[in-house]
Amino acid sequence: MSTTMIAGRDVHVDDDGFLTEYDEWDEALGAELAKNIGVEMTDEHWAVIRFLRDDYKAQGETATTRRVDTVGGFPVKRQFVLFPKKPAKKMAYIAGLPKPHGCV
Repeated sequence: MSTTMIAGRDVHVDDDGFLTEYDEWDEALGAELAKNIGVEMTDEHWAVIRFLRDDYKAQGETATTRRVDTVGGFPVKRQFVLFPKKPAKKMAYIAGLPKPHGCV
């Protein structure tokens, strides 16, 4: 595990750049992470990110796109609009969570 400087502070990340310490994240950091990958955050984006963080805290693993759809109520097609190409990875990255084990 290494550290990197994001939004003016050191955070712990894995080899792929995903945060490894749940409590180091806040929405200001999430906004900077989104900016780093070209995602402009809206209220709808934040609703998905907040669901992911709450779900991770309850379940202990990062939700897949299917879980975000069935449990969170955010349709898969909409996830692809909000977080183009690889929504599960992008959502997890912005939410400061580990990369999901499977995308679906």
